[in-house]
Amino acid sequence: MSTSSESIRRAEIVDAAYAVLRERGYRRTSLLLVAKAASASNQTMYRWFGSKEGLFAELVRVNAESAHTQLVTALEGDDDPIMALRALAPTLLRVVLGDRAIHLNRAAAADEAESSTLGRAIAENGRELILPLLVELIRRAHAERVIDAPDPTSAAECYVALLIGDLQIRRVIGAIAELTDEEVSGRSRSAVDSFLRLYPLPG
Repeated sequence: MSTSSESIRRAEIVDAAYAVLRERGYRRTSLLLVAKAASASNQTMYRWFGSKEGLFAELVRVNAESAHTQLVTALEGDDDPIMALRALAPTLLRVVLGDRAIHLNRAAAADEAESSTLGRAIAENGRELILPLLVELIRRAHAERVIDAPDPTSAAECYVALLIGDLQIRRVIGAIAELTDEEVSGRSRSAVDSFLRLYPLPG
């Protein structure tokens, strides 16, 4: 199978996994059920993902991929760190508040017997991949003297808190709908403006 064909096939399996997840919940979802829904062979599923846990780790990684790629690109290039922080905000909001992330978080909360397993996958393949890169971007901004953030880890946590706040929880419990593009833009701009006011250069 060519690389492009495999990518398409993996994307189809991810789509099928979300469909099964929405219908059955995490505990009652199995690799074989997803294989059936995706018309994929059991051999392919085990070769590519290894287990249900491996499949769901892939789902989380794929969902976080846009934010991860954006941060890696900014760190590898000569991007202005402030512009990179502004560009990241709407991407991160869409990743965290999009339907797929919300389905995963609802499943982790609902399936008590296995929620720690899915919860760890969400943390390890989402936040724990993204946050260290955000810390590095803020460290660069401090080194280049565009903000005063001697503790980049705390500053990164602040950035995330200002941007997301309680929106993810409210989405998970169904209190709010997915944000519109206008709402994402407004929230992103306001959050980054607030962040920059909290970490101004001295003097």
